[in-house]
Amino acid sequence: MAHRMTYCVGMLVEEGLAMIADTRTNAGVDSISTYRKLHVVDRPGERVLGVCTAGNLSVTQTALAMAREGVHLHVGEEPETLETAPTLFRCAQLLGHALRETRLSIAPAMEADSLSTSASMLLGGQIAGGQMGLYLIYSQGNFIECGRDTPYLQIGELKYGKPILESGLAYDTPLAEAVKLGLISFSTTMRSNVGVGAPFDLLTLRRDFLSGDQRRIEQDDPYFTDLHDQWTRAQATARRSMPAPPWMMGGPRLAASRS
Repeated sequence: MAHRMTYCVGMLVEEGLAMIADTRTNAGVDSISTYRKLHVVDRPGERVLGVCTAGNLSVTQTALAMAREGVHLHVGEEPETLETAPTLFRCAQLLGHALRETRLSIAPAMEADSLSTSASMLLGGQIAGGQMGLYLIYSQGNFIECGRDTPYLQIGELKYGKPILESGLAYDTPLAEAVKLGLISFSTTMRSNVGVGAPFDLLTLRRDFLSGDQRRIEQDDPYFTDLHDQWTRAQATARRSMPAPPWMMGGPRLAASRS
């Protein structure tokens, strides 16, 4: 059963939204492949939605299929999909319901084999007539919404990239700068965890401009390669420019005389 050592991030700033996901899938030490983890609904002028997935592959695949085919949130109501739901909040409800129902249906069999059914999703985008938004949806079906004070959400292997976003990203950060910070956070994560790797899928959407831009960033992408190299050099330069601990400035003999 494939699990994904994933890193996905969504960044919601004043200018718009950016979502980035890696594509590496791990079904064991000797079985690593790529799988698309950023799924996009793009209906120019009507809605643009991005869904990033992390966790158990069968759970997220099944939940996404349910959301595409139709989910009954309440008995007697017509099924709704990501393409028909009237609001982004409703789309988050659909995905949460699909995740929860999928886990409940397959959990007994998988847990008998000691397999985790944990999964999570990021949902971002905008529907005509509504506000742009970004949600983190948990395995249990509940979700939280991204706010201005912390204008990003992450799923998967988030600890390595979080300091980059925490220190550099603000709500008034230009969208292009947000994408740059997001890619630096991926570069940092790749260096620390081989389970996360290129290519990366990227969706950008400007606020109230209901047409998204999608692109795939390969391992040898010139911009990403240069960004990675420049960031590595900048870190080394900054480290060398910082003073050494003052109690170690005198060398071994001076340090010994003070002991």
